[in-house]
Amino acid sequence: MARIDLNGLGHSYLKRPQARADWALKRMDRTWDDGGAYALLGPSGCGKTTLLNIISGLLTPSEGQILFDGQDVTHLPTAQRNIAQVFQFPVIYDTMTVYENLAFPLKNRKVPADQIDARVREIAGMLELKDRLHRKARGLTADAKQKISLGRGLVRSDVAAILFDEPLTVIDPQLKWMLRSQLKHLHRRFDYTMIYVTHDQTEALTFADKVVVMYEGEIVQMGTPEELFERPAHTFVGYFIGSPGMNILPAEVEGARARVAGHEIALPGRFGRPAGTTKLEIGIRPEFLRLGRAADGEGVPAHLKAVEDVGRFRIARTRLGDYEVAVMCDEHDEIPADDLRVVFDPQRVNVYADGHRMEGEA
Repeated sequence: MARIDLNGLGHSYLKRPQARADWALKRMDRTWDDGGAYALLGPSGCGKTTLLNIISGLLTPSEGQILFDGQDVTHLPTAQRNIAQVFQFPVIYDTMTVYENLAFPLKNRKVPADQIDARVREIAGMLELKDRLHRKARGLTADAKQKISLGRGLVRSDVAAILFDEPLTVIDPQLKWMLRSQLKHLHRRFDYTMIYVTHDQTEALTFADKVVVMYEGEIVQMGTPEELFERPAHTFVGYFIGSPGMNILPAEVEGARARVAGHEIALPGRFGRPAGTTKLEIGIRPEFLRLGRAADGEGVPAHLKAVEDVGRFRIARTRLGDYEVAVMCDEHDEIPADDLRVVFDPQRVNVYADGHRMEGEA
């Protein structure tokens, strides 16, 4: 496996990029540790696949370097990078059996036959393909074919990294959880360096040790699922991760208080306004809010607009001035229709300057 360093990496599909918007990938410096499991998460068009293709060698960046264990591979072709890649749709040989497909990457590298057989059967067992090893791939379902494609990527133990480009798109939803669990198990067992591209936050958060969130060609945060949930570094991360996403509210901020729609909200520290800032906001997850009544003497007044019952909990859609605020409620919690108050947990409030999280003073 390999440590991957991105040094000053940037890419544009234009010959002479001028404006910042001309860059599909804005300049970045990142290190991905040897043996780490990473997910590249973001909406369509944010640069995930572009970055993956640069790492794999399918695309040469406009500027910067890619290092595998300190070796510059920026201009090396894919074949010389010693990586395995699994694509969104199955890449297999229809005329070969399942066994032959799984064995093919190993035969190409002259691995002894007994080692090939042991490895193929091991991977086939993990992907529940053992009973199909001698069937032609042509007649199998799309699910089974993608399992073979996954197996071809996993069967080699000597690769620098395994790259996955939305590999579960064609998989039946009932099988997705099982395959994600198998990938996680394989990572823990063999210490592969894995990079997994997805737009699905559930896939990213359940697969990865660290999630790399991309937005408009930038990495806006790289962190554990807990860090992304509790301390989103950018308002996009707060909005994109979670269901519903973080409440983002324009605010005036002074010291340890924020003012939203004429009401004061306590903050976890003291904050100033950085020079050149055009917009200040606060953000808090629906999970860290609760509902109360005016008689309780706490919280800010709000109006109840709707209640969504989603099974184990309910989402109260409230209105604070001109802004919608979602509050997560237990299914047994009372939701007052009148004299409603929304109570903020000060320690869970984040402050953002032009979209980026600020650290307050104690």
